[in-house]
Amino acid sequence: MSSKKSGKNGEEIDEKDPKWNIDEKPVKIDKWDTAAVKNALDDAAKKVLKEKFGYVESHKLMDLRLLICTVAVGFSLFALIWDYLRPFPESRPVLIMCVLSYFVLMGILTLYTTYVEKGIFLVALQKDEAGVDPDNRWELSSMLKKYDDMYHLTVTFTDGITGIQRTKEFSKSVCNYFDENGVLCFDLFEPEIRLLHNQISAEGKKD
Repeated sequence: MSSKKSGKNGEEIDEKDPKWNIDEKPVKIDKWDTAAVKNALDDAAKKVLKEKFGYVESHKLMDLRLLICTVAVGFSLFALIWDYLRPFPESRPVLIMCVLSYFVLMGILTLYTTYVEKGIFLVALQKDEAGVDPDNRWELSSMLKKYDDMYHLTVTFTDGITGIQRTKEFSKSVCNYFDENGVLCFDLFEPEIRLLHNQISAEGKKD
């Protein structure tokens, strides 16, 4: 069986290449900690797209969330400083404005994470080899409910030229990817991500 795989822009990647080897310390987590399990699988999925397919991570989605948080914290700090310089009750109008602004921004943040991020933990750009066409966009989103062993992963591809989206997903028990000691079996998880990626890529070639 060939050790070659299709990589970014269709080039072949050799699994025996050192870049493909998992030479890092194995990921070990508390397998009863839902958040830790989800984060470990999310990080492994990111690793496949970024290191094995060579896509470039885009931080715009997270940057906007951080901007909202930063502005909210800025209002809080301003309220503290203003109240220190002009003690209550003189600072009352400013405090009211800052408190209201903080809660409005927290509401905006909640809407943003619910309806914009929607569980997306990676946005990766597939650069055009010639540097002429817009970048293709790959998104990874996941869900793992508390006290549930089913890990749901969705891979969404957006064509940079046509804007057409293609999506593939799978739902499997996390028991398939961790051993009894809580060590992530990357060699079992990586093919799942690669399969979804290749299925989406194959659909694009048919269009």
